[in-house]
Amino acid sequence: MELEPVRDLPEIRAGDDLADLIADRTTLEPGDVVTVASTVVSKVEGRTADLDDYPVSGRAREIADKIGELTAEEKDPRFAQAVLEESTELLIDAPFLLTETRFGHISVNAGIDRSNVPDHDLLLLPKRPGKSAERIRAGLEERGVDDVAVIVTDTCGRPFRHGQRGVALGWAGISASRDWRGEPDRDGRELGVTVQSVVDELSSAANLVAGEGAGGTPAVVVRDWAFGDLEGSDELFRSVEDDLVRQALREWEFDG
Repeated sequence: MELEPVRDLPEIRAGDDLADLIADRTTLEPGDVVTVASTVVSKVEGRTADLDDYPVSGRAREIADKIGELTAEEKDPRFAQAVLEESTELLIDAPFLLTETRFGHISVNAGIDRSNVPDHDLLLLPKRPGKSAERIRAGLEERGVDDVAVIVTDTCGRPFRHGQRGVALGWAGISASRDWRGEPDRDGRELGVTVQSVVDELSSAANLVAGEGAGGTPAVVVRDWAFGDLEGSDELFRSVEDDLVRQALREWEFDG
């Protein structure tokens, strides 16, 4: 497998054509997977905002005051309001905000970024990352690039571990996971639970070469990788009924 960063992409603005910008800077081949950071997808889709766009509710002020008391740092209730408006469920409200976004992703602060936004205060996640991936893939096809998959990626932390890694938010032209259940292991025993999150693993691999900060690049091409003959699935985000951790968090309260 090869990983090739797409070099020399300009500062992305609202309305830019990501497919065109990527196709102009790399030669794509059938079977390639193009990973694109959600930051540039959000910029193209105009998902920027300012703190003054969010009139503060009583709940947002309560959250900001509570976190401020726990951390001894003043918290802006307008930011808390932005998080609430981008979320369908607030799982943890102290000492930080852990939420479910409107497309099912669990992340801190609804994935709202306060960096890499030169003209605004906030960068929100794409509203529908799967549709975003489909649009980029369709744009590549219009330029004669066929049989290419697209993954919209982000970085986020992990329970029980330090550090962040790349994850998939949306994808097109590829299944989210491949199912190894029923396949034999090296000793001939049948695998019973292994479902491999392919889009997350490709996102994480791409993030290694994409880099972070000012020297990073928002697009990476994955080449010479094959999904194989296994069954695929588009299930990535756990349902509430299957998510024991989320069920436990609903009963938990931070006692600082």
